[in-house]
Amino acid sequence: MDLPDTRDKGPRRRVRRRRAAAAIVVALAVLGGGTAAAWGTLGPVVSRFTESDDWDGSGSGSVDVKITAGDTGRAIGRNLAAAGVVKSQSAFVAAAREQPKMAGIQPGTYRLKAHMSSAAAVALLLDPTAKVTTKLTVPEGLTVQQVLALVEKTTGISGDDLTKALADPAALGLPAAAGGNAEGYLFPATYDVNPDESAADVLKAMVTQANTVTATLGVPPEQLHDLVVKASIAQKEARTADDMAKVVRVLDNRLAIGMPLQLDSTVSYAVGSTNKVTTTAEQRATDSPYNTYVHPGLPAGPISNPGEDALRAALAPADGTWLYFVTVDLQTGETRFATTPAEHDANVKLFQQYLKDHPE
Repeated sequence: MDLPDTRDKGPRRRVRRRRAAAAIVVALAVLGGGTAAAWGTLGPVVSRFTESDDWDGSGSGSVDVKITAGDTGRAIGRNLAAAGVVKSQSAFVAAAREQPKMAGIQPGTYRLKAHMSSAAAVALLLDPTAKVTTKLTVPEGLTVQQVLALVEKTTGISGDDLTKALADPAALGLPAAAGGNAEGYLFPATYDVNPDESAADVLKAMVTQANTVTATLGVPPEQLHDLVVKASIAQKEARTADDMAKVVRVLDNRLAIGMPLQLDSTVSYAVGSTNKVTTTAEQRATDSPYNTYVHPGLPAGPISNPGEDALRAALAPADGTWLYFVTVDLQTGETRFATTPAEHDANVKLFQQYLKDHPE
């Protein structure tokens, strides 16, 4: 926060006020008998010169004020004065200069009081309890429905409002590649949610971040859909960035030879059982465009909201001839990759043994 130098201005202003007030009083004395009438006219002028530009005390009531990124000390003071929190911008700036920590004030909404002294306002702005902005952390790999449930639980924004916001993809800023579906484009990160933000505001922030990340990575628009689909699969199937890059290579190798992907993660998404590690024969027979056992090629769309590591993996897969992979330890996330069916069968046996050793 930029706080301009005001160290010498306060005393000079007070001297000028006293001199002006003295001059007015002398003028009144010269007027003699007309003093009472003159005071009725000039009294308010004297008050303006002599009264303080700051209030006393800690204030009362409740006033929410938003500080945005890039706000200078003067901008904050102006907003606080306009909201009736402090009496003047100049008094706030002077008080803020006395507190070095104000230079690091973070954007957000702060709950202050009306008619506070500038020093009290500064102190409250630095009190963590005054910030009413909610921290919303969205982990990698959640589905849209899981993200909506998390937003509702964390912020109190209703699920109905969030669902309605999804119905207007243009307002959210979804790219054309999304086809109106937010799955894959609610970027996992930590967001500051202010009390006045709507469901659309919150979801738009996630989409904007997804667009920013893919643009920064240099993803060509014509490749965006397939890349996000692959990244969403890698996010669900692997835990480390290295393994994600290998998973994408397996996908590409299979696609190149027309081999079905046969991914349990896509079947789980199709049947709404995203937390399941394995699937049943009945589930794998489900007729869904997301079922890669039934339909060749990539699923119809993303199956999760991938993070940056998964997007990077999709953009630059690892080099290798693998056609198979299986996670053999669900606690550590250890994943084995194989080129031949025999190698894969040996890895599957390791996974089956793990399930025996760790029954649910």
